[in-house]
Amino acid sequence: MPTTTVTRTYRIRREDTQALMIDVQDKFVPHIFDMDKITKKARILIEGLGHLGVPLTINEQYPKGLGHTISELKAVSGDAPVFEKSAFSSVDDEHTWRHLAMQNRHHVLLFGIETHVCVQQTALDLLDNGMQPVIITDATSSRDPYDRKIAIRRMRRAGAVMTTAEAILFELLRSSQDPNFKAISNLVK
Repeated sequence: MPTTTVTRTYRIRREDTQALMIDVQDKFVPHIFDMDKITKKARILIEGLGHLGVPLTINEQYPKGLGHTISELKAVSGDAPVFEKSAFSSVDDEHTWRHLAMQNRHHVLLFGIETHVCVQQTALDLLDNGMQPVIITDATSSRDPYDRKIAIRRMRRAGAVMTTAEAILFELLRSSQDPNFKAISNLVK
């Protein structure tokens, strides 16, 4: 059987991964489709990433008017840095972009709101800057489910990876022999 050299890695490794939570803020909550599920999946993801040592960064869009990150998620975010932004794309915010680039981790897990605005623009800009966005589809939403659906389709076609909170945690875990297996398993039950 012939052998080939693979230049692209499809599996996502924790040592090459970071996460960015986008704009999960107080004033958005009543308007976002399926927000209870989004919050639950985001909490599971954040706690799991903490067990796995994957760094988390938080963005807040104009917190003076939109409030801060919701308390349920802030409580499990540890000492994750929070960057205020006014641009829709996190990459367009100089402080956020510098922080993400300095992590030297190619894969960026994206989750938050709204899928068709800030998440999508961030994903497209990450691709333009040579990074690989990984959209946590069950931890991102919009006011209108149709806007979310079209944004997911566009990001996928542009080259973003689509997955779920549980799937990415087990992919980063890689094996039931990992010391974090029990903690991750308990989170997703």
